[in-house]
Amino acid sequence: MTKKLTGAQIFMECLKREGVKHIFGYPGGVVLDIYDELTRQPDLHHILVRHEQAAAMAADGYARASSKVGVALVTSGPGATNTVTGIASAYMDSIPIVVFTGQVPTALIGNDAFQEVDIVGITRPCTKHNYLVKDINQLAYTIHEAFHIARSGRPGPVLVDLPKDVIQASTVPRFPDEIKIKSYNPTYHANPRQVKRALDLIMTAQKPVLYTGGGIILSNAAAELAEFARALQIPVTSTLMGLGGFPGDDPLWMGMLGMHGTYCANMAVANSDVLIAVGARFDDRVTGKLAEFAPHAKIIHIDIDPSSISKNVVVDIPIVGDCRDALIQLNELLSDKPHKDMTTVWGQWLDTIKDWQQKHPLTYTWSDTTIKPQYVVEKLWELTRGEAYITTEVGQNQMWAAQFYKFKRPRQLMTSGGLGAMGYGLPAAMGVQVAKPDAIVIDIAGDGSIQMNIQELITVVENQLPVKIAILNNSFLGMVRQWQQLFYEKRYSATPLRAPDFVKLAEAYGALGLLATRPEEVEPVIQEALNTPRPVIMDFRVEPEECVMPMVPAGKATTEMLLA
Repeated sequence: MTKKLTGAQIFMECLKREGVKHIFGYPGGVVLDIYDELTRQPDLHHILVRHEQAAAMAADGYARASSKVGVALVTSGPGATNTVTGIASAYMDSIPIVVFTGQVPTALIGNDAFQEVDIVGITRPCTKHNYLVKDINQLAYTIHEAFHIARSGRPGPVLVDLPKDVIQASTVPRFPDEIKIKSYNPTYHANPRQVKRALDLIMTAQKPVLYTGGGIILSNAAAELAEFARALQIPVTSTLMGLGGFPGDDPLWMGMLGMHGTYCANMAVANSDVLIAVGARFDDRVTGKLAEFAPHAKIIHIDIDPSSISKNVVVDIPIVGDCRDALIQLNELLSDKPHKDMTTVWGQWLDTIKDWQQKHPLTYTWSDTTIKPQYVVEKLWELTRGEAYITTEVGQNQMWAAQFYKFKRPRQLMTSGGLGAMGYGLPAAMGVQVAKPDAIVIDIAGDGSIQMNIQELITVVENQLPVKIAILNNSFLGMVRQWQQLFYEKRYSATPLRAPDFVKLAEAYGALGLLATRPEEVEPVIQEALNTPRPVIMDFRVEPEECVMPMVPAGKATTEMLLA
């Protein structure tokens, strides 16, 4: 290319070369040139959010559902700082997004200019990498590198800060074809010797368990995981982030483990003699009291991020590499080496697991007069045939969704796992619906968390995105209230919550509002919502003091579950 282009034009060309079709953003003074250039880009669809936090979270939801890099564009100062929570959430959950922030002209940086903040410094701890572009001749390469870093290795958010004078300057651009970073070379191919060691150990086990995380989904390894688990008949559990990586209706599935995991999953891990961790990071919500986590097990850990291995739990066989690559190698070794029918070898172990499942299933006490929140989630699963894309807010609603919606496949659940950011669900649902326009997308929300980003309801209405919002309305900040009930003698300090009339609020935004106050109204409300081709809020008035169970109290071992 020999023609001079402005920074804004180079920016647009870079996005198109990266395959970007959708941008979530909010304009401001220093990015006006970019927004002006957008008017001449028919192939780039901009979704105008109502708060910059929502732009980052929508990009996150888009990335999770589509397996592409999500893109957000905001202005400088408060526009940039408003994205930080969304960026931090993506960082904790390893989600590939690129956030472009405007910046004051380079000559004013450091002078406390109007709407100037050091967003590079602010986001350094919560981005995989970030950039301040000071030279227009570096712009194209920087953007290409940003996308490469976001999507490769262990994915994550990357921020690119764009000063106004760089956006306005002109140059003859050079668009790079490939990226070479000497200090950044992720290991994709797992060491075959380590993989063989792992399989040899597995074949000596009496009580094996597969413990899987979000890495299964990010590496598109669900099929390989299912093949391996079924070949050896190894029971499977997963973290919150791993839900959908193994079918929720498979006989080998034990449910989620950890603080609000199933009795069966927690007991199986605690009693296992070989624990195979794939794409998981031994988060504290999973392990409980570290000294008593899987105390009898030899541990195999497969992860693309070497810094995650033995960080929280010391493992016996570390395998650094892509989860899919490692599982492919394991499956090839199995196919080359005849083995016994493992249902007979591990028959007693599998019978023990079935016994735990039968004696302590996920359950709740039915009421003829009050809606139980678990029942709402069960009905959502039943009436969508388990095919919906589910986003959640954070709190009890998130855990009930994880427990009672049986996820069939990867990228079906979008939730803020590591950071636990309230307000995530609605903008994430918006991003998912943009990525999957023909799918059923449901945000399972609480009456507290939905209000964190309720303003995005007008965004989904304006863009004709038929997102459904199921509010489990208990008039409390439910999860905090649960802790106060169980551990603070029911001193409900700052947790009783007055919510607006969500039906009227939906109507004010141009959506449909529906109300259910009794159990028999739940199914008709869901059916009407699913049959309505526009955004819907379903307000379910649920049991106020219902608790998420099982629950592992803070500091306790995962075997010390409260069951009721």
